Amino acid sequence: MAEYDYDLIVLGAGPGGYVAAIRAAQLGIKTAVIEKDKPGGVCLNWGCIPSKSLISQAQKFSYLGDLKKMGVEFNTDHFDYASVYKKSRLAAMKLSKGVEFLLRKNNIDLIWGTGKITGENEVAVDSNKTVTAKYILIATGSRPRVIKGFEFNEKDILSSTGALSLETLPKSIMILGAGAIGVEFAYILNSFGVEVHLVEMMDQILPLEDADAAAVVEKSFKRKKIRLYTSTIVERYEKTGDDYTVYLKEGDTEKTISVEKILVAVGRTPNSRDIGLEELGIQTEKGFVTVGDYYQTSVPSVFAIGDVINTPLLAHVASKEGEIAVEFMAGHRPEKRVDPMLIPGATYCEPQLAGFGLTEKKAIEQGIEFETYAFPYRGVGKAVAVDESEGLIKILYRRDTKEILGAHIAGKDATELIHEIMLAKKAKLLPKDIATTIHAHPTLSEGVMEAARGVEGWAIHV
Repeated sequence: MAEYDYDLIVLGAGPGGYVAAIRAAQLGIKTAVIEKDKPGGVCLNWGCIPSKSLISQAQKFSYLGDLKKMGVEFNTDHFDYASVYKKSRLAAMKLSKGVEFLLRKNNIDLIWGTGKITGENEVAVDSNKTVTAKYILIATGSRPRVIKGFEFNEKDILSSTGALSLETLPKSIMILGAGAIGVEFAYILNSFGVEVHLVEMMDQILPLEDADAAAVVEKSFKRKKIRLYTSTIVERYEKTGDDYTVYLKEGDTEKTISVEKILVAVGRTPNSRDIGLEELGIQTEKGFVTVGDYYQTSVPSVFAIGDVINTPLLAHVASKEGEIAVEFMAGHRPEKRVDPMLIPGATYCEPQLAGFGLTEKKAIEQGIEFETYAFPYRGVGKAVAVDESEGLIKILYRRDTKEILGAHIAGKDATELIHEIMLAKKAKLLPKDIATTIHAHPTLSEGVMEAARGVEGWAIHV
């Protein structure tokens, strides 16, 4: 009789858990996944996928203005946002079923229920079933962060999940937090005609991003009549009839804004409670599980990845961490951890924003001698031809060696373009290697080539 039921039990079928499970199965590791909801996790069901469906539909809706310039008239009196919502749910459902199929295809057992670690090699499922494994992988993800005084009721005070569940649009909304989630919802709702107030306590929207790239998005948002409040604190709100009066403070200046709904998008909290960590003595810090080079916890048989550990809370990071962890379990020696300098960040509003590596602010903080070069989208023939000339491609590089330290793109398809520069960084190539590589004309990727040429001092189209 086998010592354990499985070689590996994965807690959670999100982008970290299900990818880790499939990679484990490919490596000959007998695997089970425990999931209490739908395969795909928050990202697929209530995050990345449905929000991108909404963004796509918002973008198409915004094209009506362009069509009107061609003499095409539309009557939007019968526009029904419920159909937009339903399409986003359909996308999530299709992909969730796709993940379930992939698990079956790879002979991975999907156990429905809530798992709790009850021993170094043991997990209880809903307190009525116990399964054992040589290894346990925690991939329980995260949930929207709550701020005091703005607790969610998902009717008027919304989390991102509540915002994705809207079937009718409010007349007005205040979004607290101008990170990627807040900015994306601002774009979606504004595109469909909602009056949007976007509040950020830091001095720029997208405060973790390159300031020049964020400024492109900010300028576009102002042109779209999205109300922006930076360096602003939200103090409280009061219910006033059908609306909410929100009290803001910018420095010594106080103001009130009346809105129908409030969306709180101020980050996420790891799902590390009530899964058996304390009982097993697994170390945590501020709710995040502490892990080693291959994502092992203080208990050698237990690993943790994704939003439940203190690395960037991004689906693609969780997936890669899962791959590294199970390859280590299989006796391989994969790369240690995910290199934080090689993690792409992406914000899917229009214009898009993407970046990796250092920003100017971070480089200054680290005392690195650097230079930057930014090539404008208006110098890219394809961008002008398709009327998407708003944006820039910026490369940050070491002053003496021209080693790529980071890159930041704001503009059409930025989230696709960023990877060429990041691959060059990973392969230890220099800007000149991109600069001397022929790029098809006309393409937006020519802007990447021109930015690299600019680093070398010979950009052509500017």
